[in-house]
Amino acid sequence: RVVTRRSDALEKLSASEPTVGVIHYRLASMTHPHDTAARLMGQGHDKLDARAQKVARHLAERKTITRDLSLDAEPGPTRGQRAADAVASFGGSWLFVSLFGATLAGWIGVNAALLAWRSQTFDPYPFILLNLVLSMLAAIQAPVILMSQNRQGQKDRLHAEHDYEINLKAELEIMLLHQKIDTLQQTQWAELLQLQQQQLALLAGLVQGPSKAH
Repeated sequence: RVVTRRSDALEKLSASEPTVGVIHYRLASMTHPHDTAARLMGQGHDKLDARAQKVARHLAERKTITRDLSLDAEPGPTRGQRAADAVASFGGSWLFVSLFGATLAGWIGVNAALLAWRSQTFDPYPFILLNLVLSMLAAIQAPVILMSQNRQGQKDRLHAEHDYEINLKAELEIMLLHQKIDTLQQTQWAELLQLQQQQLALLAGLVQGPSKAH
């Protein structure tokens, strides 16, 4: 009889042990973007911009938001775009600066030599023809470089938006993790205290059982 009573007490003790669902995080499951936006962002889903709504949707669906930006880019640059990139790359190099300086020095040197040798030259000082050539070169080169910079600016905006989405999702994940830890701390201690009381009551029953049998 004592053995049977102890077995029943042990079964009650094992049944009273906390399950994973009892001591698990007591947070409402945020499986909908509207719930995620309301709980973590403090705003309604409809009031968020497109990027924030995208982050809320990925967070609710537990999906990664990182992606390869090269797949979102244009299929391929056109011939004019490639030419603009080449001009911008060459115009911003030391090779261009060296060749341009050598050309200017050569132009001035040739005109000075012709002026000293023949007393006349094709572009006398103050080099009006050279100024005209430089003005035409700058007028053509500036828009081409701006076209290349515009394309690079679009790529930079895509990268900036992607970085913003990743940072926002990481921040929300950290906030959600803090909420889980806080909820775990609040509920686990109360449940462990209740469990301890049940175990003490069962142990008291086990101690009193043999004394009554005697």
